[in-house]
Amino acid sequence: MEKEEGYIQQVIYRNQENGYTVLELHTEEGNLTCVGTIPFAQEGEYAKVEGEYTRHPVYGRQLKVSALAVQDPEDASAMERYLASGAVKGIGEKMAARIVGQFGEDTLRIMEEEPERLAEVKGISLSGAQEIGIQMAQRREQRELFFFFQKYGISLSMAMKLYGHYKENVYEVVRANPYQIAEDIPGIGFLTADRIAQKAGMEKDSPFRIRSGISDTLMGAAQEGHTYLPLEELSKRAVALLGISREEVEAQYLPMQMDRKIVRVQDDGQDRMYAPYYYNMEVRCAALLEDLNVKGGVKEEEFSRIIREIYHASGREPDDGQVRAVHMAVENGLLLLTGGPGTGKTTTISTMIHYFQKKGMDVALAAPTGRAAKRMSEMTGREARTIHRLLELSSDPDAGQEKFSRNVDNPIEADVVIIDEMSMVDISLLYALLCAVTVGTRLVLVGDTDQLPSVGPGRVFADLVSCGAYPTVRLSHIFRQAKESDIVINAHKICKGEEVLLDNKSRDFFFLQREDARVVTNVMLQLVLQKLPPYVGCTPLEIQVLTPTRKGLLGVGHLNQVLQQYLNPPSPGKKEKQYGSLLFREGDKVMQVRNNYQKEWTRYGKDGIPQEHGAGLFNGDVGIIKEINSFAKLVVVEFDDGHTVEYEEDMLDELELAYALTVHKSQGSEYPAVVMPLLNGPRMLLNRNLLYTAVTRAKKCVVLVGKKEIFRQMEENVAPIRRYSGLKDRILQERERKKKLEGGEG
Repeated sequence: MEKEEGYIQQVIYRNQENGYTVLELHTEEGNLTCVGTIPFAQEGEYAKVEGEYTRHPVYGRQLKVSALAVQDPEDASAMERYLASGAVKGIGEKMAARIVGQFGEDTLRIMEEEPERLAEVKGISLSGAQEIGIQMAQRREQRELFFFFQKYGISLSMAMKLYGHYKENVYEVVRANPYQIAEDIPGIGFLTADRIAQKAGMEKDSPFRIRSGISDTLMGAAQEGHTYLPLEELSKRAVALLGISREEVEAQYLPMQMDRKIVRVQDDGQDRMYAPYYYNMEVRCAALLEDLNVKGGVKEEEFSRIIREIYHASGREPDDGQVRAVHMAVENGLLLLTGGPGTGKTTTISTMIHYFQKKGMDVALAAPTGRAAKRMSEMTGREARTIHRLLELSSDPDAGQEKFSRNVDNPIEADVVIIDEMSMVDISLLYALLCAVTVGTRLVLVGDTDQLPSVGPGRVFADLVSCGAYPTVRLSHIFRQAKESDIVINAHKICKGEEVLLDNKSRDFFFLQREDARVVTNVMLQLVLQKLPPYVGCTPLEIQVLTPTRKGLLGVGHLNQVLQQYLNPPSPGKKEKQYGSLLFREGDKVMQVRNNYQKEWTRYGKDGIPQEHGAGLFNGDVGIIKEINSFAKLVVVEFDDGHTVEYEEDMLDELELAYALTVHKSQGSEYPAVVMPLLNGPRMLLNRNLLYTAVTRAKKCVVLVGKKEIFRQMEENVAPIRRYSGLKDRILQERERKKKLEGGEG
C-alpha cells in the first residue's frame, strides 16, 4: 500500500451519484493523479492518501485511492491557500487574503463557530457571512461522517451507499445493528456487515449476528439455485459461516419464524427452511397456476377443418402428436409442451399461432433471453420478445430489482401467451409472468426438461412437468429431416444413456481425442479460426466455444484470453480498456453477467437516428464492443437484439469476454457450430444434463476435443446438480386444498 500527501490542486472529474473522483494532488515530488471514490475531497485541502499505483493506457501513472484523510489547515498561509482555491463558494484569492489578514490563525474557528464575524471583512455582507457559515458546517458534517466511516473500516464507495440510504440515521444503524445494512442494501452482504460489527464491538454470539448469518446463508443458497435448504443443511452452513455451535444457530430459528424472517415447512417428513421471499413466491405461483388451469370446450368439426387448412397451406402432413398439442392448447387455459431436439416443438408453436389467429385471437410470443427470443422470431416468422419486455420492465432505482408495468392490475393484452425455453425461467420470473396473465388467457409453456435448469433459483419447468397436475404433451417423434443430423440423434442417445459412436464418420458430430490441455487449446483454435468457418458457412466470431468450467487452462477465463488474442488481436486502430484483470478491446465479443434493471439502452436505425429507448440489461446478453471512448470513460456495446449501451467505468464489472462461455450461460442460444473441451473438471459439473445441453446448442456442427472416457463419464453421470426446489410440493398442496374446498362446498 502506497502513501502520499499534499494539497488537492484540482478536482478534474467527479460523478455526483457514486462519488468517483479524479483529482490532482500536489506533493513534494510534483503533481500526482489520484482516482477512486473520494466524494468529500475539495480543492485546496491538505490530504493524506493510501492506495495502489496503476498505469492508465492514456493518462499514465495514477494512484488508485483506497483511503483518504483530510487535515485542517495548520497555519495562516495554509488557510489562505485553502480559501483561495475556491473550496468555499464566494471566496476568491483577494477575499481569502483579506479574511486571513483579519483573523490570522483563528480564521478556521471563526468561519465554523462565529461565521457572522466574517461581515467585519470588507466586501462580505451579513447574509454572505451566514452563507459561508452554512457551507463550513456542511463541510464539517461531511468530514465527521467520513471519519466515522473510516473508524469502522467502511470503504469510501460503501460510505456513499450507506449515507445515500440512511442519511443522518446512518450513525444509529452502524452503532446499534450493523447487520441491518446487509438486509437493507443490495450488494452489501453478511461478511461486510460482520467486519463493521466487529469494529463496533459486537459479540460473536449476538442474536443480531446469528440471525443475519442465517438469512445470508439462505440467500446465498438462492445464488446456487435453491429456493430452500433442509434444516440440517442450513445449520451446517450457518455454523461454518458464523463459527459458533449448532445449538446456538438453531436456538434462533423459532424467534426468526415468529418475526417472519424465515419459514419452516414440513414436506415428506423433512424440515425445509425458506427465506420468506421464495416461500411466498412458490405458494403464489401454485395458486396462480391453478387459477389458469381451466378447461373449455372445443368444436371438433371446426377444429379439424382449421387444422386441415393450416397443414394444406404449409404443404406438411399432419403429425398426431403436434395436432394433439394444438387441440390441448385450444381446450385448456394452461398447457405444458416438452420434447427434445428435432421433435417439432417450434413447428407445433407455429401451428398453434396459425390456429389462434384464424380464430381472430391475439398471440404474444416470448422467451427468457434476447437470443432465445430472436431465434423464436426467426423460426415462427412472428415477433417474439424477451419475457422482461413482454412484462414491460420499468426502472425502479429504489427497489434495486424488477418492476414490471404488466401485473395483476395491468395484465398482458393477449388472448394467448406462448413462452419458449422454459427451462431457463426461474421462480421469480415465473411469478412475474403469472401475475400478468389473467384468467381466460391461454398460457402455453414450452421447453426441454432434460436441459440444465435456470441460472436463478428453482427448477421451474421440471417441477411443472413432473408434478402431473397440468395438461402436458411430450413430443418424442424425431422427424425425417432431424434424423439426418447426428447432432439430434446423438443428443437423444445421450439423454437415454445409449452409446454414441465417436468414430468421426458423421458429417456434423466429431470427437477429437487429445490428452493435453495445451494441445486441446491449439486444436480448438485451428477449428475456430480455419476449419469450421468454411465448413458451416459462418465467421469465426459466430462459432461458440463452450466449456464445463470457469477455472483452469480450459476454463472460461483462460480460454477467453487466448481466443481474444487470435480472434481480435491488438492493432493501432483498436482502442483498449484495462479493467482489473480483464482487457477489453474494440471489436470484442462480450456478455452481460448480471441483471441491471436500471441501465438504459438505445436502439438506432440504419441512419444512426435513435428509434427506441428503454431500460434493463440481463444476465446472458451478448454483444460486440463498438467503441471505447477514453475521454468520456465509456465502453459502447451493441447487443444481439440491437440495443446499444454505454458502460461507465464503474460498470465494467458487469461485462466479461464471451468468446468462450460456460454451458449454463449458453442456454437458449443456438450457434452454427460449437466447440467444447472435455478433459477434466469437477464430477458435479461433468454430468449428462450438461453434455446434452452443450450438444443441443449446435445447429450445423459440434466438435468435442479431449478424452473419450470423460465423454462416457458424463453420459453415465445421471445425477444432475441437486437443487432444493419446493414448487412441485406447493402445487400438489394447492390442488389438495382446492379439492377440499370444492368438497366442502358440495
